Amino acid sequence: MATRRGFITGMASTLCLPSIVGAQSASTLKFAPQSDVAILDPIMSVSYVTRNHALMIFDTLYGADEHNRTQPQMVEGHGVEQDGRQWTLTLREGLRFHDGSPVLARDVVTSVKRWWKRDNVGQVLAAITDELSAVSDREVRFRLKSPFPMLPDALGKFGTNNAVIMPERLALTEPTVQVTEMVGSGPYRFVADERVPGSRIVYAKFDGYVPRQSGTTSALAGPKIAHFNRVEWVVMPDVATAASALQTGEVDWWEQPASDYWDLLAANKDVKLDLIDSFGSAGVVRFNFLQGPTSNVLVRRAALAAISQRDVMTAVIGEDAQRWKDKVGYFLPGTPMASETGLDALKEPPDREVARRLLKEAGYKGEPLIYLVPGDVATIKAQGEVVTDALKQAGFNIDMQMMDWGTVLTRANNRQGPDKGGWHLVGTFTAGVGLLNPSSNNFLRGSGTSAIFGWSDIPRLEELRMDWFRTPDEKAQAAICAEIQRVAFETVPYAPTGLYFQQTAYRNNLTGVQKGLPLFYGVRRS
Repeated sequence: MATRRGFITGMASTLCLPSIVGAQSASTLKFAPQSDVAILDPIMSVSYVTRNHALMIFDTLYGADEHNRTQPQMVEGHGVEQDGRQWTLTLREGLRFHDGSPVLARDVVTSVKRWWKRDNVGQVLAAITDELSAVSDREVRFRLKSPFPMLPDALGKFGTNNAVIMPERLALTEPTVQVTEMVGSGPYRFVADERVPGSRIVYAKFDGYVPRQSGTTSALAGPKIAHFNRVEWVVMPDVATAASALQTGEVDWWEQPASDYWDLLAANKDVKLDLIDSFGSAGVVRFNFLQGPTSNVLVRRAALAAISQRDVMTAVIGEDAQRWKDKVGYFLPGTPMASETGLDALKEPPDREVARRLLKEAGYKGEPLIYLVPGDVATIKAQGEVVTDALKQAGFNIDMQMMDWGTVLTRANNRQGPDKGGWHLVGTFTAGVGLLNPSSNNFLRGSGTSAIFGWSDIPRLEELRMDWFRTPDEKAQAAICAEIQRVAFETVPYAPTGLYFQQTAYRNNLTGVQKGLPLFYGVRRS
């Protein structure tokens, strides 16, 4: 097993590092994100750093609160008729885009149609929609083939892709092509001419934003009030620099402090450690179904048999088992859709002799397998090192290629062979809220080339997923999820590597930090 990361080299030296962020301003909040935003368009990427960036700029029709309950956001309300087959959404008055133009129903229609071509749940909604139209400047109508009570949940969810609303002229862009401008209608606007790729992203308060007049600010729901004139995302070169910058007040908020620093930060009276995401983060090792040998199910089963979730979680977050869970399947433990079905595949310690036997049955002859690992995201890097070691012990020939996260995201979408920049395995973490059910777990899709990178082609998973959507009874849905998990452990669309709970850290003079994900409205400096 790989040893735990050793980031601390002596805080005396890190505190002496030169300032990289400059003087602080009362009207500016400085934030150290998990990584740079390589892809700005949230329809083009399922990366959570892209989502967090997008939610600064764009608003959504509905918004999930910290308990994952969906509430109206851009809409004033909606009416449902014809036994649930017709929804009419009415936009709030006063909505404007950052370019000064009003938000109209036709902008919404075009934005939703762009979104649903890429999104997991959106594709289901598209398939049952007979017509989506603007019946007036403020009214949007869905005419459906069958009832779809999850419509607000789909349009206001935490997970990617988010149904962000942009001007029609931008939303007409094909969803496989990035939009040319970041123009939304949210509380902050993107300052394009101040962006420095790999270093800084700047957002400015949008004075034309009209918050909801009712409700409580909670995650994506309620009034979104910007208290800072500017929010600057400062990409840190390493975790030591980030820790120093937070402690000296050069940044206000460090999104994902390395666990090695938690005790040190907790001892600093000027810093607050906070668990804002109680759903946790789930580890994923994704396989490429288009490239051998990982296109062979026996090879994927061998990898699953070789990996120890306990070892991965210990490397990622430390020895304290209260910070993580192992024996994690394809749904979030402790929630209605979770199941014990198939969990015996996750043996501790793993039986690597079984993995070797499966590799032999697969006819694997030691071909090198390219594993893309970001060196600039500490948690995924630690996962990659442990998984690589485990797979090598089981007889895999792993070529772990370390690169920055932006390059990983670009390479992950390459469907060509390894000699043309392709790959066999990619590691990542996904928000635990995405594992609540089949509608939100992008990595459980079995739809081939229309699935997320890896392009898992498992028709039975798609059949069961549609059965789940058609089933209104929660007990029956849970039974379907148990069968989904059984099929997933047999076919292995990805190897789950455990669940951990990531602290965030910010200066204790910040108040109003929301639960759920890093959001910047409602936050102020006391």
